[in-house]
Amino acid sequence: MPSPKLRKAEFLARYLEQFRDQGFDAVRGELDGIAAIAWEAYRCERKSPQTRKAGKGFADPDYDLSVDWLAAHAAVEEARKTHARKDGPCRILIVNGSARSEHTCPGEMSKSWRIAEIAKRVLDQKDTEVEMLDLSRLNSEYGRNIHPCKACYSTAAALCHFPCSCYPNHSLGQTQDWMNDIYPMWMRAHGVFLISPVNWFMASSPIKLMMDRMVCMDGANPDPSSTHGKEAGEAKALELAGWDYHRELEGRLFAVVVHGDVEGAENVRRSLSDWMTSIHMVPAGPRAELDRYIGYFEPYATSHEAFDKDKAVQAEVRNAALTLLEAVRAKRAGTQVAAGTKLKQPRDK
Repeated sequence: MPSPKLRKAEFLARYLEQFRDQGFDAVRGELDGIAAIAWEAYRCERKSPQTRKAGKGFADPDYDLSVDWLAAHAAVEEARKTHARKDGPCRILIVNGSARSEHTCPGEMSKSWRIAEIAKRVLDQKDTEVEMLDLSRLNSEYGRNIHPCKACYSTAAALCHFPCSCYPNHSLGQTQDWMNDIYPMWMRAHGVFLISPVNWFMASSPIKLMMDRMVCMDGANPDPSSTHGKEAGEAKALELAGWDYHRELEGRLFAVVVHGDVEGAENVRRSLSDWMTSIHMVPAGPRAELDRYIGYFEPYATSHEAFDKDKAVQAEVRNAALTLLEAVRAKRAGTQVAAGTKLKQPRDK
């Protein structure tokens, strides 16, 4: 494939583009110096400028691991312990998948957010702890990014690390990646309530970015030192020697609500349900999977009014939340039956 490497002049022009605001005019000289350092980091490909030895418990204790990855690894392990506790509250994660927000374009909240609020009111109980993941903040909050998946898994399962080690990549300016905060949210949860609008017959782009980056939670490699970073040959050898496809989210329950205004809602709901089932999550029940049209073929300008009038769909959202909560409580009490989930599949991939 053609090299994406930039020449110095083009790199500096792109780097300094982010400082076009006239407020930076007084420090143009300093910015030129900073840009020169950034160019050197780019030229030398200093992806992870801060590292330390992997240490005990890793395949190669002397391998230099990124301090960013080690912090993400620690957060995931702490979340795993929190999830495994027999006492404590039922932990529910609500994911608002819409990109819309009143805090930036278009200046109006989404119906997905309103659905999330309905679910939260239902799920806020004495025995629950509800966490909200609002993916609209990718657009409305400074420094929120989900960088795209690079499909390391498709080279070899062992080349995909959990947590993802592709980011941050400081040499390319691919920093402030949100996924290291998102992984523990999913890990802590006993149940997940996922909400998406229909965007061109598909789930929203924030949801798809998150989904792709969650491939590392489905049978990936928890030890980057075992492949010495991204050594493809080592990763292929590990997979071919026999690979344990450990599912990080196995057994967690889910509910999904998809809403649209013209077409595609059923297909998106199926797609999201199939995705979560494929990573060994468990549907909470038939009433926890919902696809509905709000303001079907009506003006977009009155879509919130249409939602206000649709008391039935609001009640269905509440039922989806109640179904999820009932299933989570039953699973934690040991009374929920999900037939077949403990059977060993003849092949993993």
